[in-house]
Amino acid sequence: MKRILITGALGQIGTELTVRLREIYGEENVLPTDINEPAEGPLRGKPFKILDVRRYNEMAELADEFEPDTLMHMAALLSATCEEKPMIAWDINMGGLVNALEVARKGKMKFFTPSSIGAFGPSTPKKDTPQTTIQRPTSMYGVNKVSGELLCDYYHSKFGVDTRGVRFPGLISHIKEPGGGTTDYAVEIFFEAVKNGRYTSYIGPGTYMDMMFMDDAIDAIIQLMEADEDNLIDRNAFNVTAMSIEPEAVADEIKKHIPDFELSYNVDPVRQGLAESWPDAIDASAAKEQWGFNPKYDLERMTVEMINAIKEKS
Repeated sequence: MKRILITGALGQIGTELTVRLREIYGEENVLPTDINEPAEGPLRGKPFKILDVRRYNEMAELADEFEPDTLMHMAALLSATCEEKPMIAWDINMGGLVNALEVARKGKMKFFTPSSIGAFGPSTPKKDTPQTTIQRPTSMYGVNKVSGELLCDYYHSKFGVDTRGVRFPGLISHIKEPGGGTTDYAVEIFFEAVKNGRYTSYIGPGTYMDMMFMDDAIDAIIQLMEADEDNLIDRNAFNVTAMSIEPEAVADEIKKHIPDFELSYNVDPVRQGLAESWPDAIDASAAKEQWGFNPKYDLERMTVEMINAIKEKS
């Protein structure tokens, strides 16, 4: 990668990805875009373009102007939001994706877009979920993600586009506020622990889901995109994860630093239903074998990082 165009740069992953890419490849070689200007944060006042990914001509014109060799398509609605607005979700998640793939195809670019553990469904094996397995999701978000995985496979096999991607678990960060995902409780719990000493979880006790600290997620994207193409067998939907956790496990770790922390529950049936349809713990061995995926943060180390960073902001 030498010159990178990013869509959805103000989203959960996009902001931190943009910052890291600029550190590595230079600010002038990384152009973030989103539907709104950054009102705050590390992208404010830096080079930035407005782009609605549903407008193909505008995306194509911007690519012609910037001349990237890589397109990272991060624009999407997340799981809970997709259930509230399924038609808008399809329009953005699928319409935006096919537009981005077309721009990458015509510009002969490398292409990255993330999938998710939401691509799995109730009939998927819950434990050690394989890289290749049954995928019959019951949510619009999951349908979008499975469709996206297949579309990226198609663009590679049909047109030779160098498409790459991962299935992200829940991502935890102290930089960007949660954006409508089912796994967002694992971000909110840290902020509420530091600010108020208590948290009410909308995900029920004993509900295990895969998670990853954002630093590991950003590293995974860059490592995959820089990997030798000849080593990639699965290519577009690598399982990646760092830990499988449930709310009580997070609370127990927080109590090591905030002893009086209290966890309670008020379960949201929509998000709980989504969580229960996903795996408890996925198998990331294909990513480790094919491009060296190796997360650095477990729950203990991540908890220390989250609490210290949030305290510094307070």
